[in-house]
Amino acid sequence: MKFGINMKRLRKSKRISQASIAKALEVSQRTISHYENGTCQPNLDGLCKIADILEVSIDELIGREFPKKQY
Repeated sequence: MKFGINMKRLRKSKRISQASIAKALEVSQRTISHYENGTCQPNLDGLCKIADILEVSIDELIGREFPKKQY
């Protein structure tokens, strides 16, 4: 899953620190680092909050792509 890579890219593009996200989620900065490095993932509530903070959809955050329909 592309979650960690996307989270880090989006966070940096919006100039938001790991500490800011950690504070909003009430977790440690180390936890945010683990999310970005792919060693762990947030629960659904955390995922929703991260998407809100970064102002993106969950689909964009996790890197979900929809297959193109062939007609």
